[in-house]
Amino acid sequence: MSILRRLAATLLLLPLLAVSSSAQDYRVRAGDVLQIEVLEDATLNRTAIVLPDGQISLPLAGSVRAAGRSLAQVQADLASRLAPNFATPPTVYVTLNALAERTPSTPAAPRLVDIYVLGAANTPGKVDVKPGATLLQALAQAGGVSPFGAKKRIQLRRVDKSGVEKVYKFDLDAIERGEAGGGATRLMSGDVIVIPQRKLFE
Repeated sequence: MSILRRLAATLLLLPLLAVSSSAQDYRVRAGDVLQIEVLEDATLNRTAIVLPDGQISLPLAGSVRAAGRSLAQVQADLASRLAPNFATPPTVYVTLNALAERTPSTPAAPRLVDIYVLGAANTPGKVDVKPGATLLQALAQAGGVSPFGAKKRIQLRRVDKSGVEKVYKFDLDAIERGEAGGGATRLMSGDVIVIPQRKLFE
């Protein structure tokens, strides 16, 4: 029967031991609130918030670094600093009273690709598109081709890694009619789309 009692007691203590272990591993952060108790002098008992510089302050001990340390380390440091004021080494307990409020991290803004549209677009200039955007999507963001644009002679100018410029030509009329491809061409940062002016009888 005693074996069963011991086993039951051990099972009950396991969660407490796990909590104790995780508390020992915890590293104090700025904004945390610590409970400090000194058994030999109750006037030193207090709650202390960890300041943005990582310090806490206690009479007779002064400023003590807490951030980045375990509770046991802070406790030992306080005890050693207070020791000269007592006949025997003081008994100090440091526990975590409250966690600092954690502000939720804001998701990073999606990275954009810089594309430049020149010539007869309705809104020429720099166009910021998402990575993987196509030629047609960039033209749509630039307001489309103006009535004076030569839709059959649209150019995509791209400089490769060696610094050589390549020019790709597209017939937007044929793309819109579904008779030609090219509208789904993926754009790269720095690409320049040129829309020439339409000729007199074009």
